[in-house]
Amino acid sequence: MSTFTIGLGCDRGAMLQTVRDAVSYALREAGAEAGQVAAAASITLKRDEEALLAFAREQGWPLHFFAPEELAAVPVPNPSETVRRYIGTPSVSEAAALLAAGPGTPMTALVVEKFKLRGVDNRNVTVSIARKNS
Repeated sequence: MSTFTIGLGCDRGAMLQTVRDAVSYALREAGAEAGQVAAAASITLKRDEEALLAFAREQGWPLHFFAPEELAAVPVPNPSETVRRYIGTPSVSEAAALLAAGPGTPMTALVVEKFKLRGVDNRNVTVSIARKNS
């Protein structure tokens, strides 16, 4: 059975339900289940984002945080210059998923590329899923 890592990004103040909905949809797209997830990850700027923290706790997943420089060093299929301008990296969810999957994990390990969901709270949550190195 495969294991996966999830990269998460979100607008400040996103609701827990928006995170749940986005991850649930992305897992369905990957043909994966929550029990196959080894870890979740995001950017250090989200270390205090309550919805991400609460979601990881709820799932029992370790939640790792990477600095913008670490994320920026990871080649991704969907970089964003807007994201780079604001937070110093062209990718949060894709790069975080790849870093959490293990050193040197190639972008081809992404089974769900940057999936964005705008919730009923009018906040965006971005999810990417990578197949973890065995």
